Amino acid sequence: MNAKRGILILAALLAGSPLALGVGLVLFIAASDKDDDLGFGDGYVPTGGSLRIGPGYVPAQYAGLIEKAAAACNQGLPAAVLAAQIKAESDFRPDAISYEDPKTKTRPIAYGISQFIPSTWATEGIDGDGDGDRDVMDPADAIPSQGSMMCKLLKTAKAHPGYNGSPIELALAGYNSGWGWVDYYKGVPPPRFADGQTYNYVQFIMKEVSRLTAPDTSGKPPMNGDWTKPVNAGIGTGYHVPGGMWSSGYHTGIDFPVSTGTPIHAIGPATVVSAGSGGAYGNQVVLRHADGLYSQYAHMSRLDVRAGQQVQGGQAIGLSGNTGNSSGPHLHMEVRTGPEYGSDVDPVAYMRSKGIKI
Repeated sequence: MNAKRGILILAALLAGSPLALGVGLVLFIAASDKDDDLGFGDGYVPTGGSLRIGPGYVPAQYAGLIEKAAAACNQGLPAAVLAAQIKAESDFRPDAISYEDPKTKTRPIAYGISQFIPSTWATEGIDGDGDGDRDVMDPADAIPSQGSMMCKLLKTAKAHPGYNGSPIELALAGYNSGWGWVDYYKGVPPPRFADGQTYNYVQFIMKEVSRLTAPDTSGKPPMNGDWTKPVNAGIGTGYHVPGGMWSSGYHTGIDFPVSTGTPIHAIGPATVVSAGSGGAYGNQVVLRHADGLYSQYAHMSRLDVRAGQQVQGGQAIGLSGNTGNSSGPHLHMEVRTGPEYGSDVDPVAYMRSKGIKI
């Protein structure tokens, strides 16, 4: 075994790092032997909680767990930092296991979507889903545990303003190699430490954070007369996409990947037909427009309108969420010929007919 790799494994085990080798991390950045000007200290990360959800980004089924874990931290931990860590460590694989010898898959070291080693899990693992156990292979336990540990490290990092690295960078280094090494180097360990794995890990995460952060969807979408998009986001899953996860065999609307709490706007002037529980649709609002067609907004976390109310195009009707039969925070929207399920028409074509750019 490579001597420097052995140093990393030993350091990880002694310092309680959840990541020993990392099954998903690709070291794109060439390590240097110089310790000066390491490029740390000005590490900017977006502070918003919105994640870019979809293929190649954050899988929808884990977005809610990641956002909740980040929101539970009172130190200003962006959700995209946790998502980028998971991307690097397991590539969002809940069954991931790291081995001392990856070729023969012998001597397992780290486990699960967040790649905890057993000694760290023993002290940092929590029962995130409240089912009575702490399962390192269960994302519902591992992701909250990762968030909790990163939150503690971030708080510690903020107490060392003179160290080489921003608080987020220092916390990432502590998560990867153990805080003892951050103390030893008074900052992010240099490239010569452990074959550059901690140094490159921090660099990789910081670059991924921007990629995994969605554009700001909190503002009001631009209006075209009385009509507008419901949110400032592009379409995730389109209309009539086939799949067994839908009872009809296909997607009856369109999905906008936005984080929980994003304001949802009525696409045009309308009367509120219903506002409340919609079964598999979770909390929903259904509007009737003057031309006789209906627009529906589902999986909402909060409703701000009531049945019978008149709304204007662009008016906020509630907040996006993850209620009902939903695998992650998003807005599901339909356009219908009637108020109930089964009368859907193409929502993109309808909105474009109103002059909405989508």
